[in-house]
Amino acid sequence: MQDHRRLGRELDLFDTDPLIGAGLPYWLPAGAAVRQALEEYVAGLEHRAGYQRVYSPVLGKRELYELSGHWEHYRDDMFPPLRLGSGPEGEEVVLRPSLCPHHALIYRARERSYRDLPLRLAELGAMYRAELSGVLGGLTRVRAIQLNDAHVFCTLEQVADEALAALRMIREAYAAMGLDAARHRLSLPGPGGKYVRDPGLWRRAGALLEEALAAAGVPYDAEEGEAAFYGPKIDVQVRDAAGREATLSTVQVDFHQPARFGLAYVGADGARHRPVMVHRSVVGSAERAVAQLIEVHQGAFPPWLAPVQAVVLPVGEAEVAPAAALVRRCVEAGLRAELAGPERGTLGARVRAARLAPYQAVVGPREAAGGEAALRLRDGRRLAPLPAAEAVARMAAAVAARRPALWPEGA
Repeated sequence: MQDHRRLGRELDLFDTDPLIGAGLPYWLPAGAAVRQALEEYVAGLEHRAGYQRVYSPVLGKRELYELSGHWEHYRDDMFPPLRLGSGPEGEEVVLRPSLCPHHALIYRARERSYRDLPLRLAELGAMYRAELSGVLGGLTRVRAIQLNDAHVFCTLEQVADEALAALRMIREAYAAMGLDAARHRLSLPGPGGKYVRDPGLWRRAGALLEEALAAAGVPYDAEEGEAAFYGPKIDVQVRDAAGREATLSTVQVDFHQPARFGLAYVGADGARHRPVMVHRSVVGSAERAVAQLIEVHQGAFPPWLAPVQAVVLPVGEAEVAPAAALVRRCVEAGLRAELAGPERGTLGARVRAARLAPYQAVVGPREAAGGEAALRLRDGRRLAPLPAAEAVARMAAAVAARRPALWPEGA
């Protein structure tokens, strides 16, 4: 099994440049297509689950992170502040290491009622970590991170259900991506001063996560020293090609930041109450998620994630025009398709070059005359020639299903 760094470059998915800097990869068109498909899938999943999408700045004043606790507990992993202006009027801004303080302020910007809860805010947002150069690698450890992040503001009674719903979303996404979790970890505080000191809240938060894990029927390992500084979390662990373990998805319960930001809602009794903040990431960072997908599938992505989903191969020059028309039909149906004409070599060579595409559509003299296409699936199956419209519709249906399967069931 090849490492994602090597495969990613061989398949023109991503690359790096010393002038941009270590830990700052850029996405090439093929990799950008995979990432965009993943982002759109997660956005749809969140929309159906009642999340509302927001956008927030990648910068914040230093005081924001002092208030959230990041500056006290996390500043060694943050980039140094940027000084704007001079003298007493100057201010310091910081590249954000996390999205949660921004979402806390979005919550706080309006008066909230118990009828508004749970309030689910989602964002695919950039954040930055000042990782040391020695730990950087490919897409798995980077300095600029595009995080699939969400925060649920809810009552204490709603926490376990929201955490359970997040675990189910993660399970659904992994099935669609063709990934398996190596294990689930309940990450608890350990010795040392990096954690917020409030044993009672830690015990309560940990019990709520244990309740969600039990309801989901998920076995887990409890480990000390892996919690976030503000609360315990469920980490969904995956393994790479070398057997190394990493966290991809998380569910966290946070009593700390709602208190620091003075968050409140008006209850049914007319009094003000403190909400709980559930942090939730279905696929984690786009970078780490795509790295895992590359290694698990070795470039042969599920149809809905494949950079090129259909390659159309005319047998000879006489079939180029109908083959090009088939490509246009594929594109109009929402497929990522391309033409691999005779100028690229023999038909056999072109078939081999397109081996990672889920679908190859061969157009020979017979198919051209009959308005058909002969489909070859990536797993080696060859289908009888189909009318072009039907072939495109079936490929589009398999892609729209967003599953690892290459072909619609029963087809």
